[in-house]
Amino acid sequence: MRFLNDLKPSYDLTYDDVFMVPSRSAVGSRQGVDLASNDGTGTTIPLVVANMTAIAGRRMAETVARRGGLVAIPQDIPTEVIAEVISWVKGRHLVFDTPITLAPGATVAEALSLLPKRAHGALVVVEDGKPVGVVTDSDCQGVDRFTSLADIMSRDLLLLDESIDPRAAFEKLTEGHRKLAPVVDGEGRLVGILTRKGALRATLYTPAVDANGKLRIAATVGINGDVAGKAKALIEAGADVLVVDTAHGHQESMISALRAVRGLDPQIPIVAGNVVSAAGVRDLVEAGADILKVGVGPGAMCTTRMMTGVGRPQFSAVLECAAEARRLGKHVWADGGVRHPRDVAMALAAGASNVMIGSWFAGTYESPGDLQTAADGRQYKESFGMASARAVSNRTAQDSSYDRARKALFEEGISHSRMFIDPARPGVEDLIDSIIAGVRSSCTYAGANSLEEFQEKAIVGIQSAAGYAEGKPLHSSWA
Repeated sequence: MRFLNDLKPSYDLTYDDVFMVPSRSAVGSRQGVDLASNDGTGTTIPLVVANMTAIAGRRMAETVARRGGLVAIPQDIPTEVIAEVISWVKGRHLVFDTPITLAPGATVAEALSLLPKRAHGALVVVEDGKPVGVVTDSDCQGVDRFTSLADIMSRDLLLLDESIDPRAAFEKLTEGHRKLAPVVDGEGRLVGILTRKGALRATLYTPAVDANGKLRIAATVGINGDVAGKAKALIEAGADVLVVDTAHGHQESMISALRAVRGLDPQIPIVAGNVVSAAGVRDLVEAGADILKVGVGPGAMCTTRMMTGVGRPQFSAVLECAAEARRLGKHVWADGGVRHPRDVAMALAAGASNVMIGSWFAGTYESPGDLQTAADGRQYKESFGMASARAVSNRTAQDSSYDRARKALFEEGISHSRMFIDPARPGVEDLIDSIIAGVRSSCTYAGANSLEEFQEKAIVGIQSAAGYAEGKPLHSSWA
Protein backbone atom coordinates (compact mmCIF):
# COMPACT_ATOMS: atom_id res chain seq x y z
CA MET A 1 0.00 0.00 0.00
CA ARG A 2 1.11 3.53 -0.64
CA PHE A 3 -0.42 6.91 0.07
CA LEU A 4 -1.75 8.99 -2.81
CA ASN A 5 0.85 11.52 -4.02
CA ASP A 6 3.25 9.97 -1.48
CA LEU A 7 1.67 11.94 1.35
CA LYS A 8 3.07 11.40 4.81
CA PRO A 9 0.22 11.76 7.33
CA SER A 10 1.04 14.10 10.18
CA TYR A 11 -1.51 12.44 12.49
CA ASP A 12 -2.97 8.98 13.04
CA LEU A 13 -5.88 7.87 10.91
CA THR A 14 -9.11 5.92 11.38
CA TYR A 15 -10.87 3.98 8.63
CA ASP A 16 -13.16 6.96 8.07
CA ASP A 17 -10.13 9.17 7.34
CA VAL A 18 -9.00 7.19 4.29
CA PHE A 19 -10.22 6.18 0.87
CA MET A 20 -8.84 4.10 -1.99
CA VAL A 21 -8.09 5.37 -5.49
CA PRO A 22 -8.93 3.01 -8.38
CA SER A 23 -6.03 1.79 -10.50
CA ARG A 24 -5.74 0.25 -13.96
CA SER A 25 -7.02 -3.31 -13.58
CA ALA A 26 -6.79 -6.50 -15.59
CA VAL A 27 -8.96 -8.47 -13.13
CA GLY A 28 -11.81 -9.77 -15.23
CA SER A 29 -14.21 -10.87 -12.49
CA ARG A 30 -14.42 -10.17 -8.80
CA GLN A 31 -15.29 -13.82 -8.24
CA GLY A 32 -11.83 -14.67 -9.56
CA VAL A 33 -10.11 -12.85 -6.68
CA ASP A 34 -8.42 -15.21 -4.21
CA LEU A 35 -9.26 -14.04 -0.68
CA ALA A 36 -7.40 -16.83 1.15
CA SER A 37 -5.04 -15.66 3.87
CA ASN A 38 -1.37 -16.67 3.99
CA ASP A 39 -1.09 -16.44 7.79
CA GLY A 40 -1.44 -20.18 8.40
CA THR A 41 -4.97 -20.05 9.82
CA GLY A 42 -6.57 -21.62 6.76
CA THR A 43 -9.18 -18.93 6.17
CA THR A 44 -10.42 -18.63 2.59
CA ILE A 45 -12.13 -15.31 3.30
CA PRO A 46 -10.34 -12.78 5.56
CA LEU A 47 -12.85 -12.74 8.41
CA VAL A 48 -12.41 -13.83 12.05
CA VAL A 49 -15.28 -13.56 14.54
CA ALA A 50 -13.96 -11.95 17.73
CA ASN A 51 -13.75 -13.95 20.94
CA MET A 52 -16.76 -12.26 22.55
CA THR A 53 -19.20 -14.27 24.65
CA ALA A 54 -22.27 -12.59 23.13
CA ILE A 55 -21.14 -13.38 19.59
CA ALA A 56 -18.84 -16.39 19.25
CA GLY A 57 -20.60 -19.70 19.90
CA ARG A 58 -20.99 -23.07 18.20
CA ARG A 59 -23.64 -22.00 15.69
CA MET A 60 -21.53 -19.01 14.67
CA ALA A 61 -18.40 -21.19 14.44
CA GLU A 62 -20.06 -23.75 12.21
CA THR A 63 -21.65 -21.24 9.86
CA VAL A 64 -18.66 -18.92 9.46
CA ALA A 65 -16.16 -21.77 8.92
CA ARG A 66 -18.45 -23.23 6.27
CA ARG A 67 -18.07 -19.95 4.36
CA GLY A 68 -14.30 -19.80 4.84
CA GLY A 69 -13.86 -17.68 7.97
CA LEU A 70 -12.87 -18.51 11.53
CA VAL A 71 -14.47 -18.07 14.96
CA ALA A 72 -12.45 -17.66 18.15
CA ILE A 73 -14.31 -19.21 21.09
CA PRO A 74 -14.02 -16.92 24.17
CA GLN A 75 -11.73 -17.57 27.13
CA ASP A 76 -14.38 -17.28 29.86
CA ILE A 77 -16.00 -20.58 28.91
CA PRO A 78 -14.90 -23.72 30.85
CA THR A 79 -12.20 -25.70 29.03
CA GLU A 80 -14.30 -28.86 28.91
CA VAL A 81 -17.14 -26.93 27.27
CA ILE A 82 -14.80 -25.43 24.67
CA ALA A 83 -13.48 -28.95 23.95
CA GLU A 84 -17.05 -30.15 23.40
CA VAL A 85 -17.76 -27.20 21.08
CA ILE A 86 -14.61 -27.94 19.06
CA SER A 87 -15.65 -31.58 18.69
CA TRP A 88 -19.18 -30.56 17.68
CA VAL A 89 -17.97 -28.09 15.04
CA LYS A 90 -15.52 -30.67 13.65
CA GLY A 91 -18.47 -32.99 13.13
CA ARG A 92 -20.52 -30.55 11.03
CA HIS A 93 -21.09 -31.04 7.30
CA LEU A 94 -19.19 -28.82 4.87
CA VAL A 95 -22.27 -28.06 2.76
CA PHE A 96 -25.44 -28.89 4.69
CA ASP A 97 -26.58 -26.87 7.68
CA THR A 98 -27.32 -28.54 11.00
CA PRO A 99 -31.10 -28.98 11.26
CA ILE A 100 -33.26 -28.22 14.25
CA THR A 101 -35.25 -31.36 15.03
CA LEU A 102 -38.22 -32.34 17.15
CA ALA A 103 -40.52 -35.34 17.35
CA PRO A 104 -44.08 -35.26 15.96
CA GLY A 105 -45.47 -35.11 19.50
CA ALA A 106 -43.53 -31.98 20.41
CA THR A 107 -45.51 -28.77 20.80
CA VAL A 108 -45.70 -25.52 18.90
CA ALA A 109 -44.26 -23.76 21.96
CA GLU A 110 -41.15 -25.93 21.75
CA ALA A 111 -40.81 -25.21 18.05
CA LEU A 112 -41.11 -21.45 18.54
CA SER A 113 -38.33 -21.52 21.14
CA LEU A 114 -35.96 -23.23 18.69
CA LEU A 115 -36.78 -21.67 15.32
CA PRO A 116 -34.84 -18.41 15.96
CA LYS A 117 -31.66 -20.44 16.54
CA ARG A 118 -31.06 -20.84 12.81
CA ALA A 119 -31.29 -18.44 9.91
CA HIS A 120 -32.95 -21.00 7.66
CA GLY A 121 -36.13 -20.62 9.74
CA ALA A 122 -37.31 -24.22 9.62
CA LEU A 123 -37.54 -27.21 11.90
CA VAL A 124 -37.49 -30.81 10.71
CA VAL A 125 -39.89 -33.22 12.39
CA VAL A 126 -38.21 -36.62 12.69
CA GLU A 127 -39.35 -40.10 13.59
CA ASP A 128 -36.80 -42.89 14.02
CA GLY A 129 -34.18 -40.55 12.60
CA LYS A 130 -36.11 -39.97 9.38
CA PRO A 131 -37.79 -36.68 8.35
CA VAL A 132 -41.58 -36.84 8.31
CA GLY A 133 -42.41 -33.14 8.20
CA VAL A 134 -41.16 -29.56 8.15
CA VAL A 135 -42.40 -26.73 10.38
CA THR A 136 -41.78 -23.01 9.83
CA ASP A 137 -42.69 -19.96 11.88
CA SER A 138 -45.75 -19.28 9.74
CA ASP A 139 -47.07 -22.79 10.49
CA CYS A 140 -47.00 -21.91 14.20
CA GLN A 141 -49.01 -18.72 13.97
CA GLY A 142 -52.67 -18.64 14.96
CA VAL A 143 -52.63 -22.02 16.73
CA ASP A 144 -52.58 -23.02 20.38
CA ARG A 145 -49.06 -23.26 21.79
CA PHE A 146 -49.78 -26.79 23.04
CA THR A 147 -50.70 -28.05 19.57
CA SER A 148 -48.64 -31.04 18.43
CA LEU A 149 -46.32 -30.51 15.48
CA ALA A 150 -47.91 -33.51 13.79
CA ASP A 151 -51.07 -31.41 13.40
CA ILE A 152 -49.42 -28.43 11.67
CA MET A 153 -46.33 -29.76 9.89
CA SER A 154 -45.98 -29.90 6.13
CA ARG A 155 -45.85 -33.54 5.05
CA ASP A 156 -45.21 -32.87 1.37
CA LEU A 157 -41.43 -33.15 1.57
CA LEU A 158 -38.81 -32.65 -1.08
CA LEU A 159 -35.82 -34.73 0.04
CA LEU A 160 -32.27 -34.26 -1.22
CA ASP A 161 -29.73 -37.07 -1.30
CA GLU A 162 -26.53 -36.36 0.62
CA SER A 163 -24.44 -37.04 -2.50
CA ILE A 164 -26.13 -34.28 -4.51
CA ASP A 165 -24.00 -31.52 -6.04
CA PRO A 166 -24.82 -28.03 -4.66
CA ARG A 167 -25.65 -26.67 -8.10
CA ALA A 168 -27.97 -29.59 -8.82
CA ALA A 169 -29.54 -29.09 -5.40
CA PHE A 170 -30.17 -25.42 -6.19
CA GLU A 171 -31.85 -26.34 -9.46
CA LYS A 172 -33.97 -29.04 -7.81
CA LEU A 173 -35.12 -26.64 -5.09
CA THR A 174 -35.92 -23.98 -7.68
CA GLU A 175 -37.88 -26.40 -9.85
CA GLY A 176 -39.77 -27.62 -6.80
CA HIS A 177 -40.52 -24.03 -5.69
CA ARG A 178 -38.95 -24.80 -2.31
CA LYS A 179 -36.75 -22.54 -0.21
CA LEU A 180 -35.26 -25.50 1.63
CA ALA A 181 -35.29 -29.26 1.92
CA PRO A 182 -34.08 -31.94 4.35
CA VAL A 183 -31.02 -33.93 3.22
CA VAL A 184 -31.00 -37.69 3.81
CA ASP A 185 -28.57 -40.59 3.49
CA GLY A 186 -29.12 -43.81 1.59
CA GLU A 187 -31.35 -45.17 4.34
CA GLY A 188 -33.51 -42.07 4.45
CA ARG A 189 -32.07 -40.77 7.71
CA LEU A 190 -31.72 -37.03 8.20
CA VAL A 191 -28.16 -35.70 7.78
CA GLY A 192 -28.80 -31.97 7.29
CA ILE A 193 -30.85 -29.25 5.72
CA LEU A 194 -30.12 -27.15 2.65
CA THR A 195 -31.65 -23.88 1.51
CA ARG A 196 -31.52 -22.41 -1.95
CA LYS A 197 -29.17 -19.71 -0.70
CA GLY A 198 -27.07 -22.33 1.06
CA ALA A 199 -26.71 -24.32 -2.15
CA LEU A 200 -25.75 -21.17 -4.04
CA ARG A 201 -23.22 -20.13 -1.38
CA ALA A 202 -21.65 -23.59 -1.47
CA THR A 203 -20.62 -22.84 -5.07
CA LEU A 204 -19.24 -19.38 -4.21
CA TYR A 205 -17.32 -20.03 -0.96
CA THR A 206 -14.67 -22.54 0.04
CA PRO A 207 -14.95 -23.85 3.60
CA ALA A 208 -12.04 -23.33 6.01
CA VAL A 209 -10.98 -26.91 6.74
CA ASP A 210 -8.13 -28.66 8.53
CA ALA A 211 -5.84 -31.39 7.17
CA ASN A 212 -8.61 -33.94 7.78
CA GLY A 213 -11.22 -31.95 5.89
CA LYS A 214 -13.01 -30.80 9.07
CA LEU A 215 -14.20 -27.27 9.75
CA ARG A 216 -11.64 -25.03 11.47
CA ILE A 217 -12.13 -23.32 14.83
CA ALA A 218 -9.98 -21.17 17.12
CA ALA A 219 -9.94 -21.11 20.93
CA THR A 220 -8.84 -18.45 23.41
CA VAL A 221 -6.89 -18.37 26.65
CA GLY A 222 -6.20 -15.43 28.95
CA ILE A 223 -2.89 -14.53 30.55
CA ASN A 224 -3.69 -15.48 34.16
CA GLY A 225 -3.77 -18.82 35.95
CA ASP A 226 -2.53 -22.03 34.39
CA VAL A 227 -2.19 -20.67 30.86
CA ALA A 228 0.00 -23.52 29.60
CA GLY A 229 -2.33 -26.13 31.07
CA LYS A 230 -5.42 -24.67 29.44
CA ALA A 231 -3.60 -24.11 26.15
CA LYS A 232 -2.43 -27.74 26.13
CA ALA A 233 -5.98 -28.96 26.75
CA LEU A 234 -7.38 -26.83 23.91
CA ILE A 235 -4.68 -27.95 21.50
CA GLU A 236 -5.36 -31.59 22.39
CA ALA A 237 -9.09 -30.94 21.91
CA GLY A 238 -8.39 -30.02 18.28
CA ALA A 239 -8.26 -26.22 18.17
CA ASP A 240 -6.76 -25.08 14.86
CA VAL A 241 -5.60 -21.69 16.15
CA LEU A 242 -4.81 -20.58 19.70
CA VAL A 243 -5.48 -16.99 20.74
CA VAL A 244 -3.72 -15.59 23.83
CA ASP A 245 -5.80 -12.54 24.65
CA THR A 246 -5.83 -9.53 26.93
CA ALA A 247 -6.79 -5.91 26.38
CA HIS A 248 -3.23 -4.65 27.02
CA GLY A 249 -1.06 -7.16 25.20
CA HIS A 250 2.23 -5.29 25.55
CA GLN A 251 2.90 -6.31 29.15
CA GLU A 252 5.08 -8.73 31.08
CA SER A 253 2.22 -11.09 31.95
CA MET A 254 1.43 -11.54 28.27
CA ILE A 255 5.08 -12.15 27.43
CA SER A 256 5.33 -14.78 30.17
CA ALA A 257 2.09 -16.43 29.03
CA LEU A 258 3.26 -16.49 25.42
CA ARG A 259 6.55 -18.07 26.33
CA ALA A 260 4.75 -20.73 28.33
CA VAL A 261 2.47 -21.52 25.37
CA ARG A 262 5.34 -21.52 22.89
CA GLY A 263 7.15 -23.92 25.21
CA LEU A 264 4.45 -26.49 24.42
CA ASP A 265 5.73 -26.50 20.82
CA PRO A 266 2.22 -26.22 19.37
CA GLN A 267 1.94 -27.08 15.71
CA ILE A 268 -0.79 -24.47 15.21
CA PRO A 269 -0.61 -20.67 14.85
CA ILE A 270 -0.45 -18.64 18.06
CA VAL A 271 -2.25 -15.29 18.02
CA ALA A 272 -1.52 -12.72 20.72
CA GLY A 273 -2.67 -9.23 21.59
CA ASN A 274 -3.80 -6.62 21.65
CA VAL A 275 -1.08 -4.19 20.58
CA VAL A 276 -1.00 -0.96 18.54
CA SER A 277 2.71 -0.29 18.04
CA ALA A 278 5.74 -1.73 16.28
CA ALA A 279 7.42 -2.17 19.68
CA GLY A 280 4.51 -4.30 20.86
CA VAL A 281 4.77 -6.43 17.74
CA ARG A 282 8.50 -6.99 18.23
CA ASP A 283 8.20 -8.01 21.86
CA LEU A 284 5.31 -10.41 21.32
CA VAL A 285 6.93 -11.98 18.28
CA GLU A 286 10.10 -12.50 20.31
CA ALA A 287 7.99 -14.18 22.99
CA GLY A 288 6.46 -16.61 20.48
CA ALA A 289 3.51 -15.04 18.63
CA ASP A 290 2.85 -15.88 14.98
CA ILE A 291 0.00 -13.37 14.56
CA LEU A 292 -0.65 -10.13 16.44
CA LYS A 293 -4.11 -8.80 17.26
CA VAL A 294 -4.09 -5.06 16.62
CA GLY A 295 -6.50 -2.65 18.24
CA VAL A 296 -7.03 -0.82 21.53
CA GLY A 297 -10.29 1.05 21.90
CA PRO A 298 -11.96 0.96 18.46
CA GLY A 299 -14.62 -1.66 19.29
CA ALA A 300 -18.29 -0.74 19.38
CA MET A 301 -18.65 -2.11 22.95
CA CYS A 302 -15.35 -0.66 24.20
CA THR A 303 -15.05 2.43 26.40
CA THR A 304 -11.27 2.21 26.98
CA ARG A 305 -10.46 5.44 25.19
CA MET A 306 -13.15 7.39 26.99
CA MET A 307 -12.20 5.92 30.35
CA THR A 308 -8.40 6.06 30.04
CA GLY A 309 -7.41 8.08 26.98
CA VAL A 310 -5.43 5.03 25.84
CA GLY A 311 -5.61 3.59 22.32
CA ARG A 312 -4.79 4.53 18.77
CA PRO A 313 -6.77 5.25 15.58
CA GLN A 314 -7.14 1.85 13.99
CA PHE A 315 -5.98 2.38 10.40
CA SER A 316 -2.61 3.77 11.52
CA ALA A 317 -2.25 1.09 14.19
CA VAL A 318 -2.81 -1.69 11.64
CA LEU A 319 -0.52 -0.03 9.10
CA GLU A 320 2.42 0.27 11.50
CA CYS A 321 1.98 -3.12 13.14
CA ALA A 322 1.51 -4.93 9.83
CA ALA A 323 4.70 -3.41 8.42
CA GLU A 324 6.72 -4.52 11.45
CA ALA A 325 5.13 -7.99 11.48
CA ARG A 326 5.88 -8.38 7.76
CA ARG A 327 9.53 -7.45 8.40
CA LEU A 328 9.68 -10.23 10.98
CA GLY A 329 7.88 -12.77 8.78
CA LYS A 330 4.68 -12.61 10.84
CA HIS A 331 1.12 -11.34 10.39
CA VAL A 332 -1.56 -9.18 12.06
CA TRP A 333 -5.30 -9.37 12.58
CA ALA A 334 -7.13 -6.03 12.59
CA ASP A 335 -9.33 -6.20 15.69
CA GLY A 336 -12.16 -3.68 16.00
CA GLY A 337 -13.47 -0.54 14.39
CA VAL A 338 -15.10 -2.09 11.31
CA ARG A 339 -18.68 -1.03 10.75
CA HIS A 340 -19.02 -1.18 6.96
CA PRO A 341 -17.56 -3.43 4.22
CA ARG A 342 -15.26 -0.55 3.18
CA ASP A 343 -13.60 -0.67 6.62
CA VAL A 344 -12.71 -4.32 6.13
CA ALA A 345 -11.16 -3.47 2.76
CA MET A 346 -9.15 -0.62 4.27
CA ALA A 347 -7.87 -2.87 7.06
CA LEU A 348 -6.71 -5.41 4.48
CA ALA A 349 -5.08 -2.66 2.40
CA ALA A 350 -3.22 -1.56 5.54
CA GLY A 351 -1.72 -5.05 5.77
CA ALA A 352 -4.02 -7.21 7.91
CA SER A 353 -4.17 -10.88 6.95
CA ASN A 354 -7.59 -11.22 8.58
CA VAL A 355 -10.10 -8.76 10.02
CA MET A 356 -11.87 -9.47 13.31
CA ILE A 357 -15.57 -8.66 13.59
CA GLY A 358 -17.47 -8.47 16.86
CA SER A 359 -20.62 -6.47 17.55
CA TRP A 360 -21.47 -6.23 13.86
CA PHE A 361 -22.33 -9.95 14.00
CA ALA A 362 -24.12 -9.79 17.36
CA GLY A 363 -27.48 -8.98 15.78
CA THR A 364 -27.76 -12.22 13.80
CA TYR A 365 -29.58 -15.50 14.31
CA GLU A 366 -26.28 -17.33 14.80
CA SER A 367 -25.02 -15.35 17.81
CA PRO A 368 -25.51 -17.18 21.13
CA GLY A 369 -28.06 -14.87 22.75
CA ASP A 370 -31.82 -15.40 22.82
CA LEU A 371 -33.90 -13.41 20.35
CA GLN A 372 -35.93 -10.70 22.10
CA THR A 373 -38.59 -8.27 20.93
CA ALA A 374 -38.57 -4.55 21.67
CA ALA A 375 -41.71 -2.50 22.38
CA ASP A 376 -41.81 -1.37 18.75
CA GLY A 377 -41.82 -4.95 17.51
CA ARG A 378 -38.22 -5.07 16.32
CA GLN A 379 -36.19 -8.15 17.22
CA TYR A 380 -32.79 -7.88 18.87
CA LYS A 381 -30.08 -9.66 20.81
CA GLU A 382 -28.03 -8.28 23.67
CA SER A 383 -24.31 -7.66 23.27
CA PHE A 384 -21.66 -6.59 25.78
CA GLY A 385 -17.97 -5.71 25.87
CA MET A 386 -15.43 -8.22 27.16
CA ALA A 387 -14.11 -5.77 29.77
CA SER A 388 -17.60 -4.81 30.94
CA ALA A 389 -19.10 -5.63 34.34
CA ARG A 390 -21.13 -8.42 32.77
CA ALA A 391 -18.08 -10.08 31.18
CA VAL A 392 -15.95 -9.59 34.28
CA SER A 393 -18.67 -11.22 36.37
CA ASN A 394 -18.68 -14.26 34.06
CA ARG A 395 -14.90 -14.62 34.23
CA THR A 396 -14.69 -14.24 38.01
CA ALA A 397 -17.52 -16.56 39.00
CA GLN A 398 -15.10 -18.77 40.97
CA ASP A 399 -13.54 -15.85 42.89
CA SER A 400 -14.52 -14.85 46.42
CA SER A 401 -17.33 -12.33 46.86
CA TYR A 402 -14.78 -9.71 47.94
CA ASP A 403 -12.51 -10.25 44.90
CA ARG A 404 -15.48 -10.18 42.53
CA ALA A 405 -16.78 -6.95 44.05
CA ARG A 406 -13.33 -5.35 43.86
CA LYS A 407 -12.83 -6.26 40.20
CA ALA A 408 -16.32 -5.02 39.35
CA LEU A 409 -15.28 -1.50 40.35
CA PHE A 410 -12.83 -1.28 37.47
CA GLU A 411 -14.73 -2.57 34.45
CA GLU A 412 -14.56 -0.87 31.07
CA GLY A 413 -17.03 -1.49 28.27
CA ILE A 414 -20.76 -1.60 27.74
CA SER A 415 -22.65 -4.31 29.63
CA HIS A 416 -25.97 -4.12 27.77
CA SER A 417 -26.56 -3.04 24.21
CA ARG A 418 -29.41 -4.00 21.93
CA MET A 419 -28.17 -5.23 18.55
CA PHE A 420 -31.23 -5.23 16.31
CA ILE A 421 -31.77 -7.87 13.67
CA ASP A 422 -31.65 -6.34 10.19
CA PRO A 423 -34.66 -7.84 8.33
CA ALA A 424 -32.70 -7.58 5.07
CA ARG A 425 -29.65 -9.33 6.56
CA PRO A 426 -30.84 -11.42 9.53
CA GLY A 427 -28.20 -14.14 9.30
CA VAL A 428 -24.42 -13.90 9.60
CA GLU A 429 -24.12 -15.33 6.08
CA ASP A 430 -26.11 -12.37 4.75
CA LEU A 431 -23.58 -10.01 6.33
CA ILE A 432 -20.66 -12.10 5.06
CA ASP A 433 -22.11 -11.87 1.53
CA SER A 434 -22.20 -8.09 1.80
CA ILE A 435 -18.70 -7.78 3.26
CA ILE A 436 -17.05 -10.16 0.84
CA ALA A 437 -18.78 -8.58 -2.17
CA GLY A 438 -17.31 -5.24 -1.09
CA VAL A 439 -13.82 -6.65 -0.51
CA ARG A 440 -13.82 -8.46 -3.85
CA SER A 441 -14.81 -5.26 -5.63
CA SER A 442 -12.09 -3.33 -3.77
CA CYS A 443 -9.53 -5.81 -5.06
CA THR A 444 -10.73 -5.41 -8.65
CA TYR A 445 -10.54 -1.61 -8.33
CA ALA A 446 -6.94 -2.01 -7.17
CA GLY A 447 -6.12 -4.46 -9.97
CA ALA A 448 -5.38 -7.23 -7.45
CA ASN A 449 -6.03 -10.95 -7.89
CA SER A 450 -5.21 -11.81 -4.26
CA LEU A 451 -4.94 -10.26 -0.82
CA GLU A 452 -1.16 -10.09 -1.17
CA GLU A 453 -1.50 -8.16 -4.42
CA PHE A 454 -4.13 -5.94 -2.86
CA GLN A 455 -1.79 -4.94 -0.06
CA GLU A 456 0.91 -4.15 -2.63
CA LYS A 457 -1.23 -2.25 -5.13
CA ALA A 458 -3.73 -0.33 -3.00
CA ILE A 459 -3.38 3.45 -3.27
CA VAL A 460 -4.87 5.22 -0.26
CA GLY A 461 -5.75 8.88 0.16
CA ILE A 462 -6.70 10.99 3.17
CA GLN A 463 -10.09 12.70 3.26
CA SER A 464 -11.97 15.25 5.32
CA ALA A 465 -15.15 14.47 7.23
CA ALA A 466 -17.06 16.05 4.34
CA GLY A 467 -15.28 13.74 1.92
CA TYR A 468 -16.38 10.72 3.93
CA ALA A 469 -19.95 12.03 4.15
CA GLU A 470 -20.01 12.57 0.38
CA GLY A 471 -19.51 8.84 -0.14
CA LYS A 472 -22.56 7.88 1.88
CA PRO A 473 -25.85 7.22 0.09
CA LEU A 474 -28.76 9.26 1.38
CA HIS A 475 -31.03 6.30 2.05
CA SER A 476 -29.23 3.10 2.98
CA SER A 477 -28.40 0.83 5.90
CA TRP A 478 -24.86 2.18 5.55
CA ALA A 479 -25.96 5.82 6.03
